[in-house]
Amino acid sequence: MSKRKAPKQNPNSEYCDFLIELADYEKNVENSMFKSKVYRKAASILANHPTKITSGAEARKLDGIGDKIGKKIDEFIKTGTLQKLEKIRVDSSAVAINQLTRVSGIGPAAARNLVDDGICSIEELKKNNDKLNHHQKIGLKHFEDFEKRIPRSEMDKHQEFIIDEISKHDKEFTACICGSYRRGAESSGDIDVLITHPTYTSKTKGKGAGKNSKLKKLVDDLTKANYITDTLSLGEAKFMGVCKLPDNESYRRLDLRLIPGDQYYCGVLYFTGSDIFNQTMRQEALDKGFTINEYCIRPVGSTGAPGEPIPVESEKDVFDILGKEYVEPTDRNK
Repeated sequence: MSKRKAPKQNPNSEYCDFLIELADYEKNVENSMFKSKVYRKAASILANHPTKITSGAEARKLDGIGDKIGKKIDEFIKTGTLQKLEKIRVDSSAVAINQLTRVSGIGPAAARNLVDDGICSIEELKKNNDKLNHHQKIGLKHFEDFEKRIPRSEMDKHQEFIIDEISKHDKEFTACICGSYRRGAESSGDIDVLITHPTYTSKTKGKGAGKNSKLKKLVDDLTKANYITDTLSLGEAKFMGVCKLPDNESYRRLDLRLIPGDQYYCGVLYFTGSDIFNQTMRQEALDKGFTINEYCIRPVGSTGAPGEPIPVESEKDVFDILGKEYVEPTDRNK
């Protein structure tokens, strides 16, 4: 969800910032998801490197950093900028598309349509609110708050508030905030909560949809508690919206995911991340004859077809199945 720059305590934040800027350009303007992912992966690798990179050659020693990115780092060190970025920054259409896609709910296609209609800035967007759908209007309404990162001290309060309110509803619910927060980050872009209940399983999923769904009742309770302020979307298993703590003026993006109990720990593992850690886990699983995703871990048969899900009752169970030492969430940033 987040489109913010890298936190400044990162010693390689300057490199990460230009890589994220390039990633946004490739995704939003050039529609090249492959190049965008390459840039974002490189930014993630550099963000988690403990010391300042001083040359492209040093960067290329890191797994996932290739020659082209190494040359860009050398160019940045030598000139303080990138020629490609300078060209992008004077391309009015590219600048407008990148700015508009910072609004929650506005993707590249919608941004291009707005630019074609002559809307090229956030200020112009505010004057043309009638052209936006519900999600986009909410994203624009809280644009300034959504641009700010959430300090860890505030994230702690969100987790405490959510768990307390959910426990009031039903003490059998289990919930945790995943993403960078669970990995120990000092700040987060948004709040991604995973929730489960022992009576909600992959076999019962779909049978409690509608007004009586477990998730809707939770959302209703959090709304009555004046925590949830806006709803972007609500289904049986996922809520997207906006929240605010009672003692805080900032509005934050909130996702609630109701995960079947038998899939919860694979879900927690996946949504904790990081992306690079998940890729490594998937590859190690394949190397050892298993396939793993956000739902389950399954053995792969001789024909290549996956078998039945293996029951897991903790994240550690997944590591044990793979014969891998358990990795604490705070050590999953690489």
